[in-house]
Amino acid sequence: MIIRELYSTDISDSQWQLVESNLPQAKSGGRKRKTNLREVLNAIFYMLRAGCAWRLLPHDFPKWRRVYGYFRQWQEDGTWKKLNHILRKKIRLKAGRNANPSAGCLDSQSVRKAGAGQESGYDGGKKVNGRKRTILVDTMGLLLDVVVHSGHRSDHQGLTLLGTWFAPLWQCLQLIWTDSIFDSKNFTAWVNETFGWNLEVVSKKNGQKDYEYLPTTSETMIHVAMLHLILRRLCLELFKHILRLCNDKIVIKL
Repeated sequence: MIIRELYSTDISDSQWQLVESNLPQAKSGGRKRKTNLREVLNAIFYMLRAGCAWRLLPHDFPKWRRVYGYFRQWQEDGTWKKLNHILRKKIRLKAGRNANPSAGCLDSQSVRKAGAGQESGYDGGKKVNGRKRTILVDTMGLLLDVVVHSGHRSDHQGLTLLGTWFAPLWQCLQLIWTDSIFDSKNFTAWVNETFGWNLEVVSKKNGQKDYEYLPTTSETMIHVAMLHLILRRLCLELFKHILRLCNDKIVIKL
């Protein structure tokens, strides 16, 4: 139970039910966990939306070090990716689609880097000093995978990184739509031969800064943002479904 004024980023009871059973259990044999994990999630979603530093989290959340500790723990043990994977399948099935996508979209975005940090460089094409995000989504816009790397790497190198790490996980993809920068028969043929992906070129958006020191943290933030979006979308679909059932009962009674 949350005893404080609610923030607009807080998750609802139904959203928490979707997440709770998929969070890591407390280790056996130690002291009983006292931290409210729902409040940890609320704090992370607040920080993500507000764009504030961890230290500036409001004091009615758990202490910022504890929140950050869970964020990093769930990054390292794959919890964020697991939650995205489970709930992405759920929302695709609700939409009447296959659990695993057969088509996707791939794009890259250069983001200015604020201050020092690992994997940062100058993107001469977009005139941005910072990092580049190479992102793979399904046709519903749901995140499949992402790599964050130095801005000096080309889009082709970013796609190569993404494919090297994640292609084995996404062999279900029969077609991937990409930006016109990949419009090279030699490169698309190489990608198909190397990763088994068929690229089809189509066409493209701007803006914003990256304050994270580690590129892996930036990648995780994208998974967290997508999780928040999926939870909202899933619960909205559930509400619509309940509404339809109620309307059907009213019609039957009439």
